[in-house]
Amino acid sequence: MLHIEKTRHHLMKVDGVNLFYREAGRHNNPGVLLLHGQPCSSYSFRHIMSPLAEVAWVVAPDLPGFGFTEAPDDYAYTFEAMARTIDALTREIGMERFFLYVHDFGAPVAYYLALAHPDRVLGLIIQNGNAHEEGLGPDWDANKIYWSDPTPENKRMLPEWLNFEGVRHTYVGDIPDRLKPLFAPEGWHLDWERMSRSGRVDIQFRIFEDYGRYVALFPDISAYHRKHQPPALLLWGRHDPYFEIEEVLAYARELDRLDMHIYDGAHLLLETHYQECAALMHEFILNNTNQSAQG
Repeated sequence: MLHIEKTRHHLMKVDGVNLFYREAGRHNNPGVLLLHGQPCSSYSFRHIMSPLAEVAWVVAPDLPGFGFTEAPDDYAYTFEAMARTIDALTREIGMERFFLYVHDFGAPVAYYLALAHPDRVLGLIIQNGNAHEEGLGPDWDANKIYWSDPTPENKRMLPEWLNFEGVRHTYVGDIPDRLKPLFAPEGWHLDWERMSRSGRVDIQFRIFEDYGRYVALFPDISAYHRKHQPPALLLWGRHDPYFEIEEVLAYARELDRLDMHIYDGAHLLLETHYQECAALMHEFILNNTNQSAQG
């Protein structure tokens, strides 16, 4: 008999935030926190939640400033603040331990959680999420200059990306032509619809400004990897216009239990390779849950 775990959708007041999240699976299964990137939302995980829910309790929140989540005007909009909000969500719903999905702007949230509560992390699922200098190529030079000296002059040197074309670029910019037809246009249209609401672009820039603090945290993340050695699954779209492929080897130098898969895909790998990724994630969660129980 066919059994499918359906995704449920919730809105919860937590940490002063009206937080929207998707949930699938049973609460007695190991937790999985799916943390999306910029400019996306938990909609990014629509294809993989039901398959993962066969072996896990899957929760995918819209981070503050994204999707359907609404935060107050005085919310900090830093990655550390987002991590506290997501931590509050996990405690409110009773998710004690979890695998962390490390992707794009979700990566800082994941690592702030991991650094604060390493005992709660069952493992890492790394999908085009940067945590080393090796991943930040020359295109990041203007960003680094602005983070170190946020003057109006340096701000004018930044590329324009907080617009419709910038959102579209996240999906299909600077990738081989053969891959572009694999991307449904609904993704960037839906993301821009949410991001273009009043005040949201300003919030997105505030979040970008805080990424410099995350980059400064890279040595602490490397130390976390080496000390705690969480089991890790790396899924990487090799045609990523934002993060260099050298980032993969940086993870490999630090993590002893790292299973790596590099695809002919792009930054938003789940838009085109969700079946392959879901199968590997399913196996990874199942194997590491069994090992944890045996240990």
